[in-house]
Amino acid sequence: MAHTIVWSKDIGEHAQSAAYSNNGEIIIVGTTSGRWFVMDAETREMYSQHQDGNEPIQVLKFSPNGQYLAAGSRDNNIYVYQVSEDCRKYTRIGRCQGHSSFVTHLDWSADSQFLQSNSGDYELLFWNAGLCRQVVQTSQMRDVEWASSTCTLTFATLGIWPEGADGTDVNTCVKANFSAVLATGDDFGKVKLFSSPACHQKARCLEYGGHSSHVTAIGFLHDDSRLISTGGRDTAVMQWVVSATSSSSSSSSQH
Repeated sequence: MAHTIVWSKDIGEHAQSAAYSNNGEIIIVGTTSGRWFVMDAETREMYSQHQDGNEPIQVLKFSPNGQYLAAGSRDNNIYVYQVSEDCRKYTRIGRCQGHSSFVTHLDWSADSQFLQSNSGDYELLFWNAGLCRQVVQTSQMRDVEWASSTCTLTFATLGIWPEGADGTDVNTCVKANFSAVLATGDDFGKVKLFSSPACHQKARCLEYGGHSSHVTAIGFLHDDSRLISTGGRDTAVMQWVVSATSSSSSSSSQH
């Protein structure tokens, strides 16, 4: 691999978040000003731009069925859009209001009906996405299957938090697509692999160093063959080979 830039585009603002459409043809880029852009992932053509508040768009995520886009903002709200015309048109359905601090992470349910989200004051809230209403009876969400596991504060990620950690020490987590492995990135430059779900306190893990600064984001490739991590002050993008040994070791270490 050459590890060179494939393409770049100057959008005139500082990018804060991004998401690919499910078919990989469209990329959404959120900025620090509350504006987000709809771009062709191959030609870089700009189809449209939208504005949600004046705070950074922290996280963007398409629903599994590709019919909705959720945008979590630093203004404490989650904006939900209906997606049409091959992911080129976006119509706002409403906004989910209820967090008392900025939105940090969100996940869609597998049936594209619900959202779960974390915020800067360590809340975990649930939402009916189509109605943009909070689900206050959390017991109703007990058996919901989630399409992704990027929220760091859930019942399934209890064990990723080391003893004495505060809610900011683990910055990012993600579950592998085809195996019961959960990866995390933290403030100490570490990438860790856990068995998923990590429900038990002080769950054992495999720990890897490489970043000289805090890890800001991680993600598995579509076939789980690689894990990609990005650093903060080291401005590094690292590529990790995921072996069957690593996956099985992290699963067995839970027990």
